[in-house]
Amino acid sequence: MKGEKVKARWKPDFWFFTKLAVILAMCLFIVYPFYTILTKSVFSNKVEGITLYNFIRFFTKPYYYRTLFHSMAVCFTTVLTTALIGVPIAYLMTRYNIPGKKMLHIFIIMSLMSPPFIGAYSWIILMGRNGLLAKLFASVGLTAPTIYGKGGIIFVFTLHLFPYVYLYTSGAMNSIDSSLEEAAENLGMNKLRRIWTVTLPVILPSILAGCIMVFMTCLADFGTPMLLGEGYTVLPVLVYNEYMSESAVNPYMASTLSVIIVVCSLTMLGFQKLVVDKRNYMMSSLRPPQEAQLHGWKRFLAALPIYLIVALAFLPQIVVVCQSFIERSFSGVVKGINLNNYRSILSRLGQNIKNTYTFSLIAIVFIVIVGILVSYIIVRKKGKVANLIDTLIMFPYVIPGSVLGIGLIVAFNRKPIILVGTSAIMIISYIVRKLPYTVRSGSAFLYQMDPYVEEASINLGVSPMKTFFTVTSRMMLPGVMSGAVLSWITCINELSSSIMLYSGKTSTISVAIYQEVVRMSDGTAAALATILTVTTIISLLIVFRLTKGKVKIV
Repeated sequence: MKGEKVKARWKPDFWFFTKLAVILAMCLFIVYPFYTILTKSVFSNKVEGITLYNFIRFFTKPYYYRTLFHSMAVCFTTVLTTALIGVPIAYLMTRYNIPGKKMLHIFIIMSLMSPPFIGAYSWIILMGRNGLLAKLFASVGLTAPTIYGKGGIIFVFTLHLFPYVYLYTSGAMNSIDSSLEEAAENLGMNKLRRIWTVTLPVILPSILAGCIMVFMTCLADFGTPMLLGEGYTVLPVLVYNEYMSESAVNPYMASTLSVIIVVCSLTMLGFQKLVVDKRNYMMSSLRPPQEAQLHGWKRFLAALPIYLIVALAFLPQIVVVCQSFIERSFSGVVKGINLNNYRSILSRLGQNIKNTYTFSLIAIVFIVIVGILVSYIIVRKKGKVANLIDTLIMFPYVIPGSVLGIGLIVAFNRKPIILVGTSAIMIISYIVRKLPYTVRSGSAFLYQMDPYVEEASINLGVSPMKTFFTVTSRMMLPGVMSGAVLSWITCINELSSSIMLYSGKTSTISVAIYQEVVRMSDGTAAALATILTVTTIISLLIVFRLTKGKVKIV
């Protein structure tokens, strides 16, 4: 009719189809696998129909519920020890002129990026029953402290994970407005009381963020407790024993255990959000704190504990590199220093090396492409659909690798889609689990990018889609690539999901290292670990180059 406004007809555009494809892919590879775990957890081979038998069995049988206590004891103790180390180091590094500060920062990040099971293996070489330090202690009539059991697991986790607390805390301390602390000093507070009542409460959300990362990593890690536990079983090891070991008889219980692990992770995230929402302080950061100048013995005493902790944290990388050149006989006698361990792995485990780099490279290609698209949707196409995508993308980040592995196995071991035992399922697990690094990095970069650049291109007659591919995506690339390199590092070092998903033809370096350590083939395990260590260091140097030394951890 005349006079009525004609509504413009909505037409699906490129971003509509992109959102649809992303959501469908996430439903298939994230929601569906977790749904299959959830449904399997309420079935049992002992009872017909839907039942809570497995959950009741878990909470009534000591064999099962003790693993929950073990996991919580390890996680909370490690959170405490990493906070006691990471927060003071962050304070000293940000407030005082510590010598070699930049190099220490790089070494701390490198120690974090190395997989924890390599650290466990290195400490076995040093402090195991026939370890180098254990023999040194014995030669002077002393007994070395054991590296096995609960204490050893916590020790290795602490040295590997304190960088999380350090990085989050140091970032927050650098953003504090110095007028807050100056006001406290003017009111007569001494330095210790000022730190306790002003500085720490302000940066508490950041400290908690680092502690949550530590908790999640401890809860999810399989390799370290498997190598060092010796009877001290934690949840990821129990999941493996129930589903993948030679004695595995109860996949339903493995699914139940997986659900319990995810509930623990989500509970901790909810606790962190609750505390952060109550204690969230906004600061202008117009006057960042100034670095105090120490001299003489005061500077030495401030730097000494930092150098000791960093040396211990980086020691595993040095140990595996040195061990890789030592050839031993079957009885453990040193036969010489040569390259025979490398010759052995190239001839015997060359397929594992090839698989690791091939799977990771393919995964990174998809991670970069999807990361750019999803980052743009989250930042520039805000709405309910974008929020849903953001939530689904980050969900695998709180799911342990072993749980994701079981989810993919139970979801894709039957028609119409059978992926178990193929290279595809390994690559999919890498993409799903490591994509959050790139998405977060790309989103952070895009938030800092002025949208007027895109608007100027569109005003000049370039279509929005062409503007995205020719202007926006190119400008996003440095930010996305820094996250992609971190995704690459975690892909090549991945063990928790790989140990669940691999077959004879799809085994990777991390799986081979674990198997060689179990077989007590220290030389070949060290050679494989050295390959990962060198690759990790080179990759991190690329990140430092791309980010100009400002590495951000998700």
